[in-house]
Amino acid sequence: MADPVSVSGSKIYIGRKVAFKYPVELADFSGATWTEITGLTSLGSLGNTQNFVTQSFINLGFDVQFKGTKAGSAMENSFVYDPNDAGQIALRAAIADCSNYEFKLEAGAGCAPSGVVTITIASPGVVTTPGGHGLSIGSPVAITTTGALPTGLTAATTYYVIAAGFTATTYQLAATPGGTAIVTTGTQSGVHTATGQPVGQTALFRALAGEGVTPNGDANTTQLQQYPLAVNSNIVRI
Repeated sequence: MADPVSVSGSKIYIGRKVAFKYPVELADFSGATWTEITGLTSLGSLGNTQNFVTQSFINLGFDVQFKGTKAGSAMENSFVYDPNDAGQIALRAAIADCSNYEFKLEAGAGCAPSGVVTITIASPGVVTTPGGHGLSIGSPVAITTTGALPTGLTAATTYYVIAAGFTATTYQLAATPGGTAIVTTGTQSGVHTATGQPVGQTALFRALAGEGVTPNGDANTTQLQQYPLAVNSNIVRI
C-alpha cells in the first residue's frame, strides 16, 4: 500500500499558453516552464466526470444506461490575493486570454523527498543521496543547483527514476518514465539538490482560466480570491 498523501503542502503551477488538444499525453508537457501560484488556501476538485445516457425500452420495461461523453471539472481554487506574485500575475493574464494553458498540481509537495545529491559524470550518470533518497521507480524528480549541473541535465526540469541501477541511495534518471538513462558529460559545480514526488501524485492538464469572485465574509475573514479553472483535457498523472 502506498503512503497516504496529505492535501496540505500541495502546490499548483501554471505553464505555457497552448492549443486545445484531447487527449493529451505526457510528451505534450515536455519543455514546459512552471511558475508556482502561491497563496493557495483551498483546492477544488480535479478530474473528468462521466456522462451517462439513458434510453427507455418499451419491450423491456427498463431504462438502459450507456456511457456518454466526459466533461472536465470546474476546479475552484482560492488564493490570498497577492498583486506581486508571479504565478498570480500569470494566472490573471490567462484569465484575460481565450486560450488554454498548462497546469500542474503536485499533491502533498510540502512533504516531497528532498536532499543534497552527488552526480557522476558517466554513461549513464548516477545520482546518489548518501542517507537514502526515499524515492520509487517512476518518481518524477527535479534537480536544482547553486552552481552548474553536468551536461545532459537541466535545472528545474522534470526527470524520472528508472529501474536500472536503483538502490536505496542511488538511481538513474530518464527524460520519460521508463526511458533511456541520461548520459552526463562535461563539468559541474556547486551543491545539487534533488526533489521528488510520490508516483501518481503529480497531475498535468490543460484548462481555461476563468474570472473569479471575492468571497469576503465577516471581520475576521481573510480576503480571498477564487479563480476557477475549466479543465479542458484528460488528466495525465505521473
